[in-house]
Amino acid sequence: MPKIAITEKAAEIAHQVQQNHSELIFHQSGGCCDGSSPMLLEKEDFYLDESDILLGTVAGINFYMNQDQYAYWKHTHLTIDITQGRGSSFSLEIPLGLRFLVHSRLLTEEELAES
Repeated sequence: MPKIAITEKAAEIAHQVQQNHSELIFHQSGGCCDGSSPMLLEKEDFYLDESDILLGTVAGINFYMNQDQYAYWKHTHLTIDITQGRGSSFSLEIPLGLRFLVHSRLLTEEELAES
């Protein structure tokens, strides 16, 4: 059972952004600058290290979360969505007047047993 998903509209925006950039990643750090929001970044512009956990792939893009943030979210299923408005991050969808956000729900007992 994947722990992460993406809405159709968010996937469309990710694919739109992807047309103008090299390899992309989603990253959610939990730090400043909308750190609680997923950011879409060029992979070569972001330093991933052993503290970043790969949660899965959405819309063909790897989604990473900092291990400290993951400690808070490990019992949830995350869905990446998109909304109108400018976030205060470096995420690549910002110039479109949009920003990614995350919806979460607690994993069921069956899902927890599978993970």
